[in-house]
Amino acid sequence: MSSGDTPAERRLGTVFWASLALSSLFVAWGVLAPGHQMATMNAALDQITRGFGWAYLLLPLLLLLLLAGLAFSRYGRIRLGSDDDRPEFATHTWIAMILCAVMGIGLVSYGIAEPISHFASPPHGLAEAGTPQAAVRALQYSFYDWGLHAWAIFAVFGLGLGYSMYRKKRPGLVSALFRPLLGRHADGPAGKAIDIFTVFATLFGTTTSLGLGALQIDNGLNRLLGTPTGTATQVVIVIAVTAVFSLSAASGVQRGIRYISELNLSVALLLFVFVLFLGPTAFLVSLFLESLGQYGDEFLLMSLRGPAFGDTAWLQSWTYFMMAWWVSWGAFVGVFLARISRGRTIRQFILVVLGMPSLAFFAWFSVFGGSAIELDLDHGTDIAGATAADLNSAFFATLAEFPFPTVTAALVVLLAVLFFVSGADANTYVLGMLTTRGSIRPRIPILLLWGAMTGALAIILLLSGGLAALQQTVIVASAPFLVVIVGVVVCLWRDLKTEPADASLPSEPGSHGTLERTT
Repeated sequence: MSSGDTPAERRLGTVFWASLALSSLFVAWGVLAPGHQMATMNAALDQITRGFGWAYLLLPLLLLLLLAGLAFSRYGRIRLGSDDDRPEFATHTWIAMILCAVMGIGLVSYGIAEPISHFASPPHGLAEAGTPQAAVRALQYSFYDWGLHAWAIFAVFGLGLGYSMYRKKRPGLVSALFRPLLGRHADGPAGKAIDIFTVFATLFGTTTSLGLGALQIDNGLNRLLGTPTGTATQVVIVIAVTAVFSLSAASGVQRGIRYISELNLSVALLLFVFVLFLGPTAFLVSLFLESLGQYGDEFLLMSLRGPAFGDTAWLQSWTYFMMAWWVSWGAFVGVFLARISRGRTIRQFILVVLGMPSLAFFAWFSVFGGSAIELDLDHGTDIAGATAADLNSAFFATLAEFPFPTVTAALVVLLAVLFFVSGADANTYVLGMLTTRGSIRPRIPILLLWGAMTGALAIILLLSGGLAALQQTVIVASAPFLVVIVGVVVCLWRDLKTEPADASLPSEPGSHGTLERTT
């Protein structure tokens, strides 16, 4: 794509105004009738998970099979761009942006909370609570929720958008992907409806992360400074961080998002190494390997295990919520992955996007979650009980058992803020792009407006019901987007079928891409 945007791209259109109106109506609904809003969302959640919960299990698995086939087919050597395009970012910077600007805050909120919760109450009753077998199951299902299935959703969107934008020279819109299926209607009302669905799902996916980040920072500040916890403090945190990430997004991908991504990766690595080497290192490595083996051994069974025997409530709290969260983040992550992946081949894109974050997340859950499990299992602590009382206390309760607890707690709060900002500012950039006809440099007022809207929605949901409200809303908001994902797959396949049989490259891009200077 060109370095600048056309006047048509810079004008606001139906997608912007309709998305803004729908979001504003949801905020107004939450202000005027919060009880009615939550009752409606509860009813919708029940209908969706009972009637279509299977779709959240089946679709990611099918996407994984598709991506594996593409990576090792003749299409794998096609570049996301013209044949002479090369990567814009160095590979280490590219990977850092993928890791940190996508799902960072979840690693703080759930990196210990999910494994220790599964250890205390094993998924689907597959082990006795608090046993070594429960420890392996706890990490196995944490790997499932945060690994290949999640990144398959992100990779399909990123691949489809990158191919469409850079290979086919289309606008950076999800609706533009649908031209092989809808033809000229992709630029009409049908296409605009797709883009509005995209904005709505993306907005609520970010709102969930924003709310989780506020809960985590609130808990950390209470431990460090003795500040009061509760909704009032969380609202103040949302307002403060919204201002920061909106300004960061306004500075663009090259500056704010890139540098914050590299900074929080450094802080995360520092904490990771600290816990790995001061904790039960041999136990953690052994637990990681055994859990990874169990994950691989039961991959298909685990991927398709539904509520046939009455596990609906557990699935709503964990698997359905996680998969719906990934679906709602699919377009955002896809746009962002496409934006930073020009010049990569399809094979390199798929293998890195599926493999690197999954391995990083597996290691993170094993070290932090495994440390908490070992403390409860062998040292008489009750981190599981503290987590059941307050999900956001898990990280701090674990680090309290290590040396320098005040310093590490401060680092966790810093990490939460950095992950919070890097993910949210990337998302604000994407919302601006989606609502300005695919502009790769949305105007600053548009970015600030979407930052403010994201913050307002997070505040409404925190006031309405905290974590439960965030989980319910993201599942409901993501449901229509399952259909969009299927459409993306069909259209990407139709596009790829038009490639000539000799559309391959003599070599993969170098491992050290150059950083393109932009004006």
